[in-house]
Amino acid sequence: MAEGFERLPLKTFTERAYLEYSMYVILDRALPHVGDGLKPVQRRIVYAMSELGLGSLSKPKKSARTIGDVIGKFHPHGDVACYEAMVHMAQDFAYRYPLIDGQGNWGSTDDPKSFAAMRYTEARLTAYAGLLLTELAHGTVEWAPNFDGTLSEPVLLPARLPNILLNGSSGIAVGMSTDIPPHNLREVTAACIHLLRKPRATVAELCVHIQGPDFPTGAELVTPRAEILQMYETGNGSLRARATWEREGGEIVITALPFQVSGGRVLEQIAAQMHAKKLPMVEDLRDESDHENPTRLVITPRSNRVDVERLMQHLFATTDLERPYRVNLNVIGLDGRPGVRGLPELLGQWLEFRTATVRRRLEHRLRKVEERLQVLEGFLIAFLHLDAVIAIIRSEDRPKPVLMERFGLTDIQVEAILELKLRHLARLEEIKIRTEQDELAAERKSLAKTLGSKAQLNRLIRMELLADAEQHGDERRTTLIEREAAQAIDETALIASEPVTVVLSKRGWARAAKGHDVDPASLTYRSGDGLYAMARGRSNQLAVFLDSTGRTYSLSAHLLPSARGPGEPLSGRLNPPDGASFAGVLIGEPKDRWVLATDAGYGFIVKLEDLYTRNRAGKSALTVPKGASVLTPVPVPSEDDALLAAATNRGRLLIMPLAGLPELARGKGLRMLGIPAARFKAREEFVAAFAALSPQARLVIYSGQRKMSLKPSDLKAYRGERGRRGALLPRGLRNVDRLAVE
Repeated sequence: MAEGFERLPLKTFTERAYLEYSMYVILDRALPHVGDGLKPVQRRIVYAMSELGLGSLSKPKKSARTIGDVIGKFHPHGDVACYEAMVHMAQDFAYRYPLIDGQGNWGSTDDPKSFAAMRYTEARLTAYAGLLLTELAHGTVEWAPNFDGTLSEPVLLPARLPNILLNGSSGIAVGMSTDIPPHNLREVTAACIHLLRKPRATVAELCVHIQGPDFPTGAELVTPRAEILQMYETGNGSLRARATWEREGGEIVITALPFQVSGGRVLEQIAAQMHAKKLPMVEDLRDESDHENPTRLVITPRSNRVDVERLMQHLFATTDLERPYRVNLNVIGLDGRPGVRGLPELLGQWLEFRTATVRRRLEHRLRKVEERLQVLEGFLIAFLHLDAVIAIIRSEDRPKPVLMERFGLTDIQVEAILELKLRHLARLEEIKIRTEQDELAAERKSLAKTLGSKAQLNRLIRMELLADAEQHGDERRTTLIEREAAQAIDETALIASEPVTVVLSKRGWARAAKGHDVDPASLTYRSGDGLYAMARGRSNQLAVFLDSTGRTYSLSAHLLPSARGPGEPLSGRLNPPDGASFAGVLIGEPKDRWVLATDAGYGFIVKLEDLYTRNRAGKSALTVPKGASVLTPVPVPSEDDALLAAATNRGRLLIMPLAGLPELARGKGLRMLGIPAARFKAREEFVAAFAALSPQARLVIYSGQRKMSLKPSDLKAYRGERGRRGALLPRGLRNVDRLAVE
């Protein structure tokens, strides 16, 4: 084996490489830390901006300058991704408390990625971001070398507030993810103070202060209270946010949208339903959002009779006006390990981090005070022996050891004395030195007392939390109103109920004409085509088509093409068996009854709803005997004593009680009219037409150019029981084409 190389089994190498990659993504890319609530790229952007002097009161600089420093000094990754992270922290609709104050185009709620290039925008830190940085120079955090070892960067920022909850976070790592919603600063601060007083506080006690997430865009949080408590208990759960709206005159005005929802996208969703004729109660919609009203979407109902509450419930259920959010409180803890934590543990760990930060800050200040006291003591000695000190400095080549030995000074005291200019020594006054000594001694005593008492330390943390909350806190934007889940209106209820006539051509082309007074025979047809069947119904009903194999198919009547054209072939929307043709159309109320029959003389009654199907391939309904054909279905009259008339191609007519036929969901049915099997097999005799009629109706028989109308009294000559042969019609009418009812 060559020197400097290591031999490993491929399995071991791949496992180690994947594990290292996974841990890198989890710890250094995707998950935030509980301490400052930031991911590494966010932390480096904020720190780099502070190093550039881009505080909240300074003049902003070009974003390209900031990004250059970030990727050149601390984060050696793509500039585009780094800039997007910076933009995200500047968007007030994305961050509850933005960390960056941007000037220029930083995106909008409709299109968060519509921000300008980094060479056009300028940025500085916000006052809130200062809470993450103010204690950075006070010995509060650990420092680590940057990627090339030339600079140092903070491992964490000394956040004065629990930014992990205030701004939330989201990210996808390897095998895990995080989704933390934003919260209100005053509420979270109050919960932290409560936890300081009662370290074992329960979720219910903390949620007296934290009502729930507080999204930057406002809207309503409609999740039940019990689910919110469960979410904070386990660290996992889901939320539902809903847009807020009000009525202005006869219009609906949406004033706030759920978090991360685009107003343009909502309008597109509503417009799509209007275009598909699934929202007839809406006449118009428009976007009136402007600088003063960031969200103002206006929906105009068709009339004052529209149930606005029901309409909004439908829109909540079918558009992004109501949106669910996944919650997963997965963060990197103080132990450096990722984990899902409930609210008490999350706040508890942050308070532990804050306590350690404040303690380190106080200890750092205590060391500075003691060093200054030591220096002041040296200054006092030098002042009391000023002439001797000056003489030693003037006469000695190495005055430092002489001064230390002569006056009992320490190295630090001598260095401070030697670094003073002569005029400063000359102006030193004993009273000033002693005054500063007294002040620093009092401060040292106070610091030592605070560091030595947990109660005093907690009191200091509490006072600082209250001060920060007073300065940076604001009112809750998201209101909490427990509501039931929105329900969409049934599609048929959304469609205007208008009379339509569904027309089926011989070649299987379908269309719908408005009204019931349409004469289908007068419509224009394609060359070689013509009327085959028609049925009258309503536009909000399903039209059922029956094919030659006995299968049925359903299409919404309002989706059929207009009768002003030739229509569309049903084979383009449905998938009938090869070689099948369409034999009839049915439409009406779901409970309406129809007669299905074949020319073999068999038939049965079926409810229309039993024929409905959403399957493009249809469903089997009518069993067709070998050699038989499907007859055009007919509706059943409402009378209990309705009749069924069936005529053969040989001129036999039988009128029987319709009650003799069974009511089935599917099948072959029973024999309506008796035809000898041999004659049917040879296709010498078969049922040519049939009709259902009330006892008071007239039956019209068509035979070529001739027709005959039978009055109710004339029907008695052809009455008989189901399955009989029937009576012969008069000569000249025995070649029956069709039967009609008047």
